[in-house]
Amino acid sequence: MENLTNIIEAIVFASGEAVPVKFIVEKLDCSLKSVNASIGELKEKYSEDSGIHLLTFNGKLQFATNPKYKNEVSDVITPIKEKEFTKTILECAALIAYKQPITKPELEEIRQVSCDYAIHTLLELEMIVPCGRKDAVGKPILYATTDNFLKRFKLNSIDELPDYDELMAQIAELNSSLLSQDEEDGNYLYHKDEYTETVDKEQPQKDETDGDGYEIPDFITEDDDVIKIE
Repeated sequence: MENLTNIIEAIVFASGEAVPVKFIVEKLDCSLKSVNASIGELKEKYSEDSGIHLLTFNGKLQFATNPKYKNEVSDVITPIKEKEFTKTILECAALIAYKQPITKPELEEIRQVSCDYAIHTLLELEMIVPCGRKDAVGKPILYATTDNFLKRFKLNSIDELPDYDELMAQIAELNSSLLSQDEEDGNYLYHKDEYTETVDKEQPQKDETDGDGYEIPDFITEDDDVIKIE
């Protein structure tokens, strides 16, 4: 049991995104009961004053920072994010500009990597804005650029966007100059492009037991359907 708990802990940490419990059960070829027991141990370990909490929602698991330390985390992370206009974020901004309106899943399909952090940062910097929902499964949010995007790239309108390759070259140059400035300022912090910010909200509770009288936690049951949230 201890080994399974450690394995699940490593999987959730390495993923950086929500991991379906059913996927863990399937790939590790173990019982739902044993996985739920391990999840219970992890929730107890990462609770109360711990800097990290284990979230459980829609049959998924994800690590996130403890909301209790939101202000302290923001005081340190926000200045870094504002200065850390990485190539990844700029590339996402450019793709949104060329493909708008576009959804996050469509953006991730093009880039083949998670764009959660980039979308979050661009929204905070008011370079993009939600502009509706696509008429598709899940009704994903559509994003478009704002006037702040134009200001960042010194454009009068979207019509003035340069050739895509030229814009990518500008992005690479801007990113290089920012990294050089970081070195001059003595900023050698490791910048991670993906992180999770959570909002407190009550989770529905279930009162179920299996055939052996084992109480099944609220996060997953055999009949749960995993719903993708956009």
